[in-house]
Amino acid sequence: MSDPQSITTAVATPAPARAGKRAWLALAALMLPVLLVSIDNTVLSFAVPQLSLALSPSATQLLWIVDIYPLMLAGLLVTMGTLGDRVGRRRLLLLGAAGFGVVSIYAAFASDASHLIAARALLGIFGAMLMPSTLSLLRNLFIDDNQRRLAIAVWASGFSAGAALGPIVGGWLLEHFWWGSVFLLNVPVLITLLVAAPFLIPESRNPLAARLDLPSVGLSIATMLPFVFGIKTFATHGATPLAITALGTGVILGIVFVRRQFGRTDPLLDVRLFRNRVFSASVTANFMAVFAFSGLVFFVSQFLQLVLGLSPMTAGWYLLPGALAAVVMGLAAVALAKVAPMWVLVPTGLAMAAGGYALGMTITGSSSVGVIVALFVLVGGGAGLAETLTNDAILASVPPERAGAASGISETAYELGASLGVAILGSVLAVFYRTRLELPAGLDAATTEAAQQTLGGAVHAAESLPSNVAAPLVDAARDAFSQGMVATSAIGLVLMVAASLGVGLALRSRTRGTTVAGPSA
Repeated sequence: MSDPQSITTAVATPAPARAGKRAWLALAALMLPVLLVSIDNTVLSFAVPQLSLALSPSATQLLWIVDIYPLMLAGLLVTMGTLGDRVGRRRLLLLGAAGFGVVSIYAAFASDASHLIAARALLGIFGAMLMPSTLSLLRNLFIDDNQRRLAIAVWASGFSAGAALGPIVGGWLLEHFWWGSVFLLNVPVLITLLVAAPFLIPESRNPLAARLDLPSVGLSIATMLPFVFGIKTFATHGATPLAITALGTGVILGIVFVRRQFGRTDPLLDVRLFRNRVFSASVTANFMAVFAFSGLVFFVSQFLQLVLGLSPMTAGWYLLPGALAAVVMGLAAVALAKVAPMWVLVPTGLAMAAGGYALGMTITGSSSVGVIVALFVLVGGGAGLAETLTNDAILASVPPERAGAASGISETAYELGASLGVAILGSVLAVFYRTRLELPAGLDAATTEAAQQTLGGAVHAAESLPSNVAAPLVDAARDAFSQGMVATSAIGLVLMVAASLGVGLALRSRTRGTTVAGPSA
């Protein structure tokens, strides 16, 4: 006779329903905005040389063109997640898709750097409507733990897949069309999403969702913008009053924001989650993995095109192995987590990225393409391994009722890592480029200014000069850029080693041998 207690338990805790074919098709639809966000983070790096020629942006404007998009995403992800809970996650997803498509057309035909920066900011706003909905809708589609874990791994691999597709598709577009075509790429993808989502993805919302705290929304954005601006200004002009004021303003507003969240019963960002060591260590690892990957894409794409002289399409093919390594390691992480603890796997991923940056310290103006491929494989594979594990760990380390806030923080860490990876490493590279640049004699003021701003500006300026002046100018600019990459790689190495050690110690002391699928405390 069966044990009555076991019968009671079986009835009280039925097995979660397993997702069917429609749910997996819905996952495919939810992958489209993930791919778009990732493609837009990488493809623009390949368009930087053409942008430099067509719009003549300053070094600061160029960084803002690349950086304002992930910055706006990072500032609004938590806000849009809360808004989606109230108005409907699918509804917000579709609204974001429609707006993203319209603004993509505006960006494609921007007439100067200022218009392009404005378009990229708007893309960040509508992109923030897309991203939180994807993970929260996914959790509703996959109730079974094993299916959900696989779905999250596939979802996370979409970022790396987008990084793989961005260089290839973007490179082809740049060889056949103008730089604005990389934005028009978004339109057919978004049309597909707008058609498929209403049929495949069920609507979901939280009727008990907290009211949107508008002062916290303003504070979150007001914290990020001056902070990153201060980093850029400091790198470009040194410790000027403007740079110090901007950094100080960001820090002060950040403190005010955190204090406000602690004082509210329904905070916009539940900062108490960071008291959980697994959660905070996972968020840190997620941030650092994306920081390493995005910063590398920004300057490696320029090195391939402007130093080694490769076409955008060819450069994209050479970066493909690194992006594919991120996808493969992300999917392999699900199997690896069954045989090795998280405190080993996540630091291993960050250590792989550190190895890539160590290889970057050997770069010279005559380095082979093979060196670039190898370092990108190391950084991409390490980032893919760390990201997948930390995304699942972030959700598993908090109570179920706080999973929405946790996923918003996870995606914020991703976008903030992408933003600051470009801002910090790009700014460091710009400083070393200018300080190492030795211009030939006889250049006029306009040519000197253009050459000192960016490598692309130097190459463009050389096109209108006699060959006996143009060749030394290009050689000097390429040498200075290569030296800047070495210095930037050294900083990246130090950051990745420190993150690997710190995250490993934090996870080991908390999890004590558990895997990513371990306790949810």
